[in-house]
Amino acid sequence: MSKTFSRAEVAQHASEDSLWCIIDHRVYDLTDFLDAHPGGSVVLSQIAGKDATAEFYNLHRQEVLDKYRDDLCIGTIEGETPEIATPEPDSLSAVPYAEPLWLRPQFKSPYYKDSHRRLQRAMREFTSRYVTPEAQEKESDGTYISQQLIDRMAETNILAMRLGPGKHLHGRTLVGGAVDGKEFDYIHDMIVTQEMVRSNARGFQDGNMAGMAISLTAVQQWLHNAPLREQVTEEVLSGKKKMCLAITEAFAGSDVAGLRTTAEKTPDGKHYIVNGTKKWITNGMFADYFVTGCRTEKGFTVLLIPRDDGVETKQIKTSYSTAAATAYVQFENVKVPVENLLGEEHKGFIVIMSNFNHERFMMASAVIRMSMTVVEECLKWCNQRLVFGKKLIEQPVMRQKLARMISLCESNQAWLESIAYQMCHMTYAQQASNLGGPIALLKSHATRSAQEIADMSTNIFGGRGLTQSGMGKVVEMFHRTYKFDAILGGTEEILSDLGVRQAMKKFPKAML
Repeated sequence: MSKTFSRAEVAQHASEDSLWCIIDHRVYDLTDFLDAHPGGSVVLSQIAGKDATAEFYNLHRQEVLDKYRDDLCIGTIEGETPEIATPEPDSLSAVPYAEPLWLRPQFKSPYYKDSHRRLQRAMREFTSRYVTPEAQEKESDGTYISQQLIDRMAETNILAMRLGPGKHLHGRTLVGGAVDGKEFDYIHDMIVTQEMVRSNARGFQDGNMAGMAISLTAVQQWLHNAPLREQVTEEVLSGKKKMCLAITEAFAGSDVAGLRTTAEKTPDGKHYIVNGTKKWITNGMFADYFVTGCRTEKGFTVLLIPRDDGVETKQIKTSYSTAAATAYVQFENVKVPVENLLGEEHKGFIVIMSNFNHERFMMASAVIRMSMTVVEECLKWCNQRLVFGKKLIEQPVMRQKLARMISLCESNQAWLESIAYQMCHMTYAQQASNLGGPIALLKSHATRSAQEIADMSTNIFGGRGLTQSGMGKVVEMFHRTYKFDAILGGTEEILSDLGVRQAMKKFPKAML
């Protein structure tokens, strides 16, 4: 049974030889923790023998107490009961606006069925148990994803779900049976993405097989060589091989027409000889296959290129962690069988463009959910941080910032769900025709919103918003990395223009 103490007893332990304090009606013996305290011993000496609840929660979250409670807590204050409860692992957050509307118990949504809710619970548990611990480790040391995690995602078919709905999911058991593969739709797809970004590690987020998610989709849709398609699909979805999308070059970013990598046919017409370079290729450092855009005699051609001696990769360090395995790729006289052609020769532009829709949808899903997490962090901070004798939430200027951030998140999530619903009722070709523009506009708006949210959240957290550890680490990470979503998959400017141009193609002539 836990011991009880009076406040007078605690007050007697106010020296370095015996230093106790009270936090949330519990008594902590910090004597042996003085030298280990990350903030130094002086600050602990200042609260020796006192109730330090306000001081503690002005700087820390409940999880810090949970981490040290078994070692440091020696009892409770007589006649008093702790007030702050530790949330259940993997539970929904009780913080207002911390979860999408459909997950809040007091609200309803026409989009979500029981299978969506089962998948959300299964993905949250998987992410919390397996993804987040590794993500934080890899984000810190910059090393690449472990084969163990890849194998876990292969076994649970999370790798397969990352490609979105399709026949590749039929007959598979998805995350222990949370959803049937034939039932899996784009709302399930969105849920997988939004739950996995809760690991709060933007570099590892891309390092976690993002290259596969945006390249194997093209193989599924456009590689006509059925035996090769089935072989590559099995190798990648089983975790035995890895792959990436190699389009961007030093001379060609959003302007895909500027590609300079060449693919020339051999005299016998059986192979292509590929020469050129690619830059900023996500997962390029560890990829076994490269879905590669090339310039051919009469246009653009997309090829599936296996790694061989003619393929060289060099690491590129960017604003986020090297866990993303971002690479500079050089192809030097690489011999590729013509059977590795995706789509039609010289008509690869449609392969490249159509593949962008799902990539942009996933990126929008991710940055919108990450923005919501940042809002949650700000709401927590404003309710615990004391400035000028008041909580931050009592300052009108802070409430205005929070109101703007919440409005951006809620509107973007609603738009995202609306587009996901439309995708569920359209074929792949119909999506390309009708949703390329709306998805482009959503991604552009979501990343522009992220810029506002990153700026305001950093100001709310102050110096902590610039620190890669402690209370503001999520905000710091978001502020440092949100631009990846604004640039990868097409820049904001290009996508905004695309959205308007696609609309103008269907502008009624009768209105002129």
